[in-house]
Amino acid sequence: MKTIAPVVARSSRLLLATAFAMFSSLSHGQIQINPLAEPKAATITQLGAHELTAGDLQPWLDGQMAKAMSNGNIAGAVAVVVKDGNVVVSKGYGYADVAAKKPVDPASTMFRVASVSTLFTWTAVMQLVEQHKLELDADINRYLDVRIPPRDGKPVTLRDLMTHTAGFEDVLRDRYATDTASLMSNEAWVKRWVPARIHPPGEVPAYSTYGAALAGYIVQRVSGMPFDTYVERHVFTPLDMQHASFRQPPPAGMQADAAPGYHGADATPQPPTGWTAAPADALSISGEDMARFMIAHLQFGRAGEAQLLEQASVKEMHGYLRTAIPGLPGMALGFARMDRDGQAILGQGGDIPGFHSLVALFPEQHAGLFIAVEGNPDARWLRRQADDFDARYFPPLPQLKLPTLATAKAHAGQLAGRYTSSITSQSNVLSLRALFHEVRIDVAADGTLRIPQLGPESWREVKPYVWVDDASGHQLAALVRDGTMRMWSIDTLSPTQVFLPATEWTPARVCTVLTVLLGILALIALSWPVAALLRKRGIGPALPEGDERWYRLSRITPVLYLLFAGGWALMLPRLGAPQLEMRLLLLQVMGLLAVLGTIPVAIETLRAWRTPGAWWRRIGGIVLLFACLGAIAFIVHFHLLGPSYNY
Repeated sequence: MKTIAPVVARSSRLLLATAFAMFSSLSHGQIQINPLAEPKAATITQLGAHELTAGDLQPWLDGQMAKAMSNGNIAGAVAVVVKDGNVVVSKGYGYADVAAKKPVDPASTMFRVASVSTLFTWTAVMQLVEQHKLELDADINRYLDVRIPPRDGKPVTLRDLMTHTAGFEDVLRDRYATDTASLMSNEAWVKRWVPARIHPPGEVPAYSTYGAALAGYIVQRVSGMPFDTYVERHVFTPLDMQHASFRQPPPAGMQADAAPGYHGADATPQPPTGWTAAPADALSISGEDMARFMIAHLQFGRAGEAQLLEQASVKEMHGYLRTAIPGLPGMALGFARMDRDGQAILGQGGDIPGFHSLVALFPEQHAGLFIAVEGNPDARWLRRQADDFDARYFPPLPQLKLPTLATAKAHAGQLAGRYTSSITSQSNVLSLRALFHEVRIDVAADGTLRIPQLGPESWREVKPYVWVDDASGHQLAALVRDGTMRMWSIDTLSPTQVFLPATEWTPARVCTVLTVLLGILALIALSWPVAALLRKRGIGPALPEGDERWYRLSRITPVLYLLFAGGWALMLPRLGAPQLEMRLLLLQVMGLLAVLGTIPVAIETLRAWRTPGAWWRRIGGIVLLFACLGAIAFIVHFHLLGPSYNY
């Protein structure tokens, strides 16, 4: 201990001397501190990826658009790509106005983007959720003055609307008008008729225009201002979007910039069309304004100095996932998941006559793609652009080709059969039209699945109830419970559409029954003048006194049924078009007269059986009566006649 003390004393004196020297130096000058430069985060570039720069992207986009426009199906287009809060490329192609040779300007030319409009509607909903004026999981009847009935004891919530799982059947009537002056308001449209909920809530994806329109009406009621005004003040203005509008037609200062829409490069423009469900369909927007919206969502709600949404709201929208079929993409809150090869992609496509568009956001890459065209490109062209963009700039890691499972043929056999789309109607006449739009799965000799209605893909099973098309890389998957096929879909459709086992008669069987019924009605209708001519010439017994009136009325009935059937044959393909009300009303009157005409048929048949020797009248009466009853059953089953003709 004695030897250590001097050492400690000397150390203490040295420390005091050092401290005194440091404090003395402060009186002569300030110490210069030079902080080390902050290390930059490493940028990981996937093997084979192209760098997402204007120099690489511009020629690639030019080539893609040149190929698409070479067949003349596209009159004009715009393509915009954003990355890290900046616009990388913004370019117009072709003409906004073909006759005037007015080129597409990405800054000002406004394209109709159809269902892409819903992204703005869902953003407006989330703004009101932030303000605690809306709750995602509350019964929406709390915010409405029209009642939406529950199904299985469960109400509709905003979360259901945003994921298209409220279960509503499809609605076509009065969806659009060629005269915007007579366009029905969104409020009037959602109130006029509440479509049936035909799917279990929260379980079956079925894109619903009515659901999006209902959400827009909720925004209107809760905010206290018209929907289009709300979006202008709280979305467009904060983001400085000067060429975007839900109004129909657009405001006077924007009308010169609105693309008219074409079927092709050499076609005449489409007549002006107004879309009733404005929150679902009516947005017109320029490419660069869409870039501002994409940047805001990719930067957690912020674009420049504007804060569109809180960071937590954006995370909730993008991070939520409701999936109906394991192995396939589902819905985020308002955004469809378009994931590919493990890459998270959020977006929405839009299609109306003359306009087609796609928004694809790559949140992990802070990048976004928007393409809009006026014309009629190949139905899958827009989705291929997103796939090609992803493969070029964010390619996946190399993966081994998965072998075909030994269960391929057995599981394929479970899927073989007929299916109907979840986007359909069951409580109205559209159920008949849906019958002839069934999708069929066939099994090839090698156990692969073939679906002609959806394309040429050949699907082979690589995981239990998961199939892949090697040519495109897309996937198909099925939900099977207790050995029973519940639903299936493909990755390009699964967020908003699945296919359910068909339970109705086959289209061929329905056509056979209908042909037999109409054949009988036609033969009896034709036999009436023939029999009258024969009796006039003295061939065959004359009708007893008092029977002539019932006989004539009974023979008018098949004519009425034939006219009713012919009217529906003309109307079915046109359902959804405007100005059909009067024709549908006349058709309903014709059907009612035909059904009432079954009464004189029954009376005439009874009187024939009471007339001695009237064998031909008896046989004809019975056959006609059964044909009328069969026609009534068909009419009732497919809702061809009723007190209203909503659809």
